[in-house]
Amino acid sequence: MLKGKCLCEGVTIEIDAALGPVIACHCSQCRRSTGSAFNPNASVPADSFRIVTGKELVREFSRQPGAYRAFCSRCGSPLYWRGDAYPTIVRVRLGILDDTQGARPIAHIFTGSKADWFNISDGAEQFEDWPTPDPMRYFRTAE
Repeated sequence: MLKGKCLCEGVTIEIDAALGPVIACHCSQCRRSTGSAFNPNASVPADSFRIVTGKELVREFSRQPGAYRAFCSRCGSPLYWRGDAYPTIVRVRLGILDDTQGARPIAHIFTGSKADWFNISDGAEQFEDWPTPDPMRYFRTAE
């Protein structure tokens, strides 16, 4: 079981599944929402993801209809992403997890808009925007 929490520890989560493929998104929205060069995240089955404490602290922001970025309203920690088009998955922000069991990014996406002060040097695949030819292979849950 994976466990995690926000910075103030008001929101705690548990995940009863392995992490899906880890991707690092470099789009401007992810950079702004994290305040960092990229957003490392992984898919998990929605029915395996639980907010254990602090559900009342979780807020969701939607810049695009049907896509929601969740964060702790007390400390601002990014928690997860969910989308109406993908009701069976939650994209968990790796920074909230106590342990990722060695997970590493397999790809960097939206590198065409990455921060100019950050160099990608881990050898993972890179895509200027959405991965091709099968973008959803990066958003599946672990099998």
